[in-house]
Amino acid sequence: MAPCLSFFFLFLCSFSAIPANSLPTFFPGAAYQSLIKQAKISKPKLPFKTHYFPQTLDHFTFQPKSSKLFYQKYLINSDYWRKGAPIFVYTGNEGNIEWFAANTGFMLDIAPKFKALLVFIEHRFYGKSMPFGKDSYQSAKTLGYLNSQQALADFAVLITSLKQNVSSEASPVVVFGGSYGGMLAAWFRLKYPHIAIGALASSAPILQFDKLIPWSSFYDAVSQDFKDVSLNCYQVIKGSWAELEAMSTQKQALAELSKTFRTCKSLHSTASARDWLWTAFVYTAMVNYPTKADFMKPLPAYPVQKMCKIIDKIPSRATKLSRAFTAASLYYNYSRSENCFKIEHEVDGHGLHGWDWQTCTEMVMPMTCSKESMFPPSGFDYEEFAEQCRMKYGVSPRPHWITTEFGGERIQKVLKRFGSNIIFSNGMQDPWSRGGVLKNISSSIIALVTEKGAHHVDFRSATKKDPKWLIQLRKQEVEIIQKWLNEYYADL
Repeated sequence: MAPCLSFFFLFLCSFSAIPANSLPTFFPGAAYQSLIKQAKISKPKLPFKTHYFPQTLDHFTFQPKSSKLFYQKYLINSDYWRKGAPIFVYTGNEGNIEWFAANTGFMLDIAPKFKALLVFIEHRFYGKSMPFGKDSYQSAKTLGYLNSQQALADFAVLITSLKQNVSSEASPVVVFGGSYGGMLAAWFRLKYPHIAIGALASSAPILQFDKLIPWSSFYDAVSQDFKDVSLNCYQVIKGSWAELEAMSTQKQALAELSKTFRTCKSLHSTASARDWLWTAFVYTAMVNYPTKADFMKPLPAYPVQKMCKIIDKIPSRATKLSRAFTAASLYYNYSRSENCFKIEHEVDGHGLHGWDWQTCTEMVMPMTCSKESMFPPSGFDYEEFAEQCRMKYGVSPRPHWITTEFGGERIQKVLKRFGSNIIFSNGMQDPWSRGGVLKNISSSIIALVTEKGAHHVDFRSATKKDPKWLIQLRKQEVEIIQKWLNEYYADL
């Protein structure tokens, strides 16, 4: 989910030639990582009970060390459940499980209708689910157990044990996930169809790998979101990078930039300002929700429109960079609680830092910026990317592993033959939608696509201000899940 996104590498570089591996690549739910420190933030009060499951370290080898146990965190809500009713499981993303539980109110909203037991499982190596405690990120020897296949096996083992513990082994399981969690939900249905009867995968970019989609898709989509609101807004942001690049060659540029960007401490690099702007525009496009939300940051409804309104109102005599900064400030300071910006000292409040490892091993999603993008044009150099991974972790990425393990090529023909009971939900304002399944594959592998939807917006709690299209989208999802359950109980 969160998806999210997300979600990784943020290598700093000069503006004149930006290799793709230097781009601030984003994954749903993950946040701006290279310059950040872990922070303690207040946990939301949620209607869940916390449990810990003794999980196996390595599900796929039988060496003595493989049987080591660690305690995997999961959350349960049984307020509406009755024995034999369905179990709805959220397949955790790259962060603290409470974060995703707090932003997946849809499951709580529909639990009374289905009398469902709700379970949110934390992904290994995130939050409190650390196999080696404080040493979990020590080296590749420990991080080697962090991958999607181990995570899926964790979910399978925990779900199976949970059903036995509550003496309800006949209860059907439906898995839910947003963003990376959505990818895991879809893959779980394909890998463990005997455990889950269906999956709702929201904003799941399962085609973002290898050469399945154009590498410029993500940033082209972000740019289109701004361009659709205001051509002037798009052009101002597009032109701001050149002004920032020009400052990098000037004496006293960092002092002037620090003043312009109202930084709490003097900047050490113009790249920090670039990444700060870049992050704001990308995440605002992702979470362009129709109602107020605080998934990534507290933001108003339709924040892209609000950003562009800020830019369009500023007189044209102002520099493009200053206008871009003012707009980006909405993302970081909508609550107006910040007197200055910690541009080089952002904090990781959701425990996302394991995603760096995943992007350096299996989650290789090449990204470029085309000339049509509002970001500086860039290419992708795999060898340079791989070398940076080797320097950081001592490992080489496997760019073709995800498509080998889970598929992707000719997905419509392949899944039509053997897959079933998956909903792929995507909103076209979400830049990750370009890597999602956007067309029905069969009568039971269904793509629900909304023109105005943003990143797993359907998973958010229902509000009185929800637009009709969002209400209808959730209604369709509930009807499809009900159909799966009816078929399951009929077979019994």
